[in-house]
Amino acid sequence: MSDNFTLTPEQEALRSVAREVAKDVYAPRAAEWDLNRTLLPEEESARLGELGFLGICLPEEFGGSGAPLIDALIVIEELAKECRPAAFQVFEANVGPVRVIEFYGTDEQRKTIIPQVVEGKASVAIGISEPDAGSGATDMRTTARLDGDEYVINGTKRWISGGGHSQYYLLYCRLDDKPGAKAIGAVLVPADAPGLSFGAQEKLMGFRGIPSADLIFEDARVPAANLVIPAGGFKELFGVFSIERMGNATMSLALGQAALDRTVAYTKERAQFGRPINEFQNVQQTVADMAIQVEAARMLIMRAAISAGRGLPDTYEVSVAKCYANEMAKRVTDLGMQMHGGNGYTEEYGMERMHRDAHGWAIAGGTPAMQRVRIASEIYGQAFNQRAN
Repeated sequence: MSDNFTLTPEQEALRSVAREVAKDVYAPRAAEWDLNRTLLPEEESARLGELGFLGICLPEEFGGSGAPLIDALIVIEELAKECRPAAFQVFEANVGPVRVIEFYGTDEQRKTIIPQVVEGKASVAIGISEPDAGSGATDMRTTARLDGDEYVINGTKRWISGGGHSQYYLLYCRLDDKPGAKAIGAVLVPADAPGLSFGAQEKLMGFRGIPSADLIFEDARVPAANLVIPAGGFKELFGVFSIERMGNATMSLALGQAALDRTVAYTKERAQFGRPINEFQNVQQTVADMAIQVEAARMLIMRAAISAGRGLPDTYEVSVAKCYANEMAKRVTDLGMQMHGGNGYTEEYGMERMHRDAHGWAIAGGTPAMQRVRIASEIYGQAFNQRAN
């Protein structure tokens, strides 16, 4: 990737392969998987692993490619245009919590977890939100108390993408009695840990085919060696979480681009009053507005990704990109539905599915409202306390 936002020949080739897989393998099944809330079959996780898509950004010493962040985002976008559950597997592997293990985990944790992720044999989900702690993450109450050579965990995590399906959970929790963020760190919890159970699978408006369930800890126990981030490491956790937000933004970009592409194709073929509807000025103006918004989101995402390289992206650039891309996807998919007329309101054309998913990605990883707070904090150079005095 160069400074003028053009892809290298290798990145163009990667995009071409990802686009071919998306259209040939996943597009024919995406609508059915959405309708039936089908989770991505295990053989498809293996396929993504064999293609090398699950290790794009992960270290070569553990089977990955060690490529820059932008390479993973290229693949995520192409898959997400057709099938969000398939893209989510690449998302979790390259921009999800496994990156915390890469940056801050022990040698043993990296050696154990990362190769499994690269091969599609395991996924790692993140546990942050709770019933009473969403945007205010530092209000979390889940605790991990050291008892000999084990941590004893109690609490409930909510809105866990991958919940009940992933093999490992990176759990944000309170490790001591200090107030606010000072007590928060993270431990790695395997799905079969004694004392861990799962709530019923959520039936969400979108995100169908992406598992989501509560994590319930009742004196759950994990070895002390499973500590990833000690108390007081909240800043480090959310520093790496910026990578995940880049994935969120890219999912939104994919939805906007797909809505634009389908709308252009539809308005060229659909005729009213004796001519194709793309000859009407209102359609032209609307499609142009859609394109402007998609292109703006793409540039913001690429700026942040290029700046990050193989490291952590800039917080300000990530928040701007995610906020704009999330809201763009909601607007553009809505406009796409309108341009499809009554057909946009049916399941047949897939527009309503994209619009439902667009709202989900705007919530995941920090809402646009919270991104604006972060943006303002960066602009003013100070933190703003949202809590009542």
